[in-house]
Amino acid sequence: MIVRSIPACPCVCVQAVTLLNHTAEEGKVLELDVLLMFGCSASAQVKTSRETKGQYLSANMAFSVGVMSAMYLCKGVSGAHLNPAVTLSFCSLGRVPWVKLLPYTLCQVLGAYLASGLVFLVYYDAIMDFSGGNLTVYGANETASIFATYPAAHLSLSSSILDQVVATAMLMLCILPLDDQKNSPAPDALIPPIVAVVVLGIGMSMSSNCGGAINPARDLGPRLLTLTSRLGCYNYWFWVPMMAPLLGGMLGSGMYLVFIAWHLPDLPTNRPIDSSSTKPTTEVWKQPPIYMQKKAYFPHFVHKFVYIPVSEQFSFAKTIHHLNGVASQEWCL
Repeated sequence: MIVRSIPACPCVCVQAVTLLNHTAEEGKVLELDVLLMFGCSASAQVKTSRETKGQYLSANMAFSVGVMSAMYLCKGVSGAHLNPAVTLSFCSLGRVPWVKLLPYTLCQVLGAYLASGLVFLVYYDAIMDFSGGNLTVYGANETASIFATYPAAHLSLSSSILDQVVATAMLMLCILPLDDQKNSPAPDALIPPIVAVVVLGIGMSMSSNCGGAINPARDLGPRLLTLTSRLGCYNYWFWVPMMAPLLGGMLGSGMYLVFIAWHLPDLPTNRPIDSSSTKPTTEVWKQPPIYMQKKAYFPHFVHKFVYIPVSEQFSFAKTIHHLNGVASQEWCL
């Protein structure tokens, strides 16, 4: 607990007590509330109206709007982590402390559960009228897919795992450059709509097999609601959208490091260089973040047999030579 004092007013001195350690977790709950209120409500509207008040595109766009709105709402408080797969990947990259992984994930699942429960209450009459009071996972009048994701009839277990791994890896590959200062970072204010467009693209291209969950909390929270509300269950398939996105997120992060991040030039310091000088000068470069260092998260044998042979040929220290006011960048051999 951290106590903050508000400057005294002429009449009374007020002391504010803020539980800063819980602020981020509360933000996670609210983020998933906003995300699924848009997404699951759109799914309920499309399903119960038999696609007369919306179609497949409607649900995908609603989820994208939910992503953007939730990120704008809580980005300054909790970092806008809507997805345990993203949080796990950021922990492995050193961007988020590992101690925050479990509380963030639990709050994300809780937020998804509460949001799906609210959607169920809002659309209760429509769901009962559509299903005839028989809440099932199968058949033409099934309603469980309003909340959670389920595989298509033709899909095998291995294909469903591959589907979620690839889709989540694509998500990480697309969002990691957005705040990477060494690549092509986007302005902070534009990151939410860009992420929303990425989610829309994944939903429009990789969700026909098993619903395109790519988010364990988005699927597990509503699935728990369908269990507690007796909306039906599906042959213990729940672990696929819960575990496969975690693997996909780690895979996408690893691919970004190996193929992109480690090949980007280091950032220079902010020290200004006198361009009028004709003497060659050497600029000091910052130490890259830990997730950019080649041996940070790789086993010793990978570092020994992959990293060392490459680094013996090319040093990753760089110099900038300024001669006659013209800067050139070279590798140090």
